[in-house]
Amino acid sequence: MTQIFETIMLICFGISWPISVVKSIKSRSAKGKSLVFTIAIIIGYCAGIAGKICSGAINYVFWLYILNLAVVTLDLIISIINIRRDDLIEKNSKKAEAIEVKDTDSVTSVGKKTAKA
Repeated sequence: MTQIFETIMLICFGISWPISVVKSIKSRSAKGKSLVFTIAIIIGYCAGIAGKICSGAINYVFWLYILNLAVVTLDLIISIINIRRDDLIEKNSKKAEAIEVKDTDSVTSVGKKTAKA
């Protein structure tokens, strides 16, 4: 009976991770993601796997742990890629703003020189 409840729990958790992976791929952003949370989930699945190995209960529930761990790890990898992408976009945005400010300043100084003449 305990395996049935554990299976239901793993299936319920397992349903959410592919959805998260698809959302991460489509959004191409890590905004709203927590790496600490994802790593904590990975540690939890590793503990569940270790528990199954220690108890010798290598059965279908064990493989659900492995499947969930694989999908959560994929989500973590995609999140790291998206964080790097977000950082690059932010860096480029700041560079573009700096160039705009510099161009605006040079236009203003040219206008002042013209006004004096």
